[in-house]
Amino acid sequence: QVQMVESGGGMVQAGDSLTLSCNTSGLTFIAYAMGWFRQAPGQEREFVALISRNSGSTIQYADSVKGRFTITRDNAQRAVYLQMKNVKPEDTAVYYCTADARGIVEARTQPFYWGQGTQVTVSS
Repeated sequence: QVQMVESGGGMVQAGDSLTLSCNTSGLTFIAYAMGWFRQAPGQEREFVALISRNSGSTIQYADSVKGRFTITRDNAQRAVYLQMKNVKPEDTAVYYCTADARGIVEARTQPFYWGQGTQVTVSS
């Protein structure tokens, strides 16, 4: 059974930093592209970042977070992280960890596995 558990969310002020973690079990972690999506109240889920399988040689970000967020993976720990710097009120959302073994396009658009999410709230 695949489990993906996010942690690290919370309430922060604009300009602060925050790191989200996603610990996984039940999947061959190294074979999966890992990603982060988010959903703000009343809005659709949107792509935030992804890192390709194996060594993570391919990394992609949404334009809205480029230069502020960094995604990394630790294959030994079966974990993926999202370092968030200079957060803004518009970053307020539930953040979801995702995993997909098919490819970059699928991982970015319709990832197969989802975590349950962690809330990030940024006050101005």
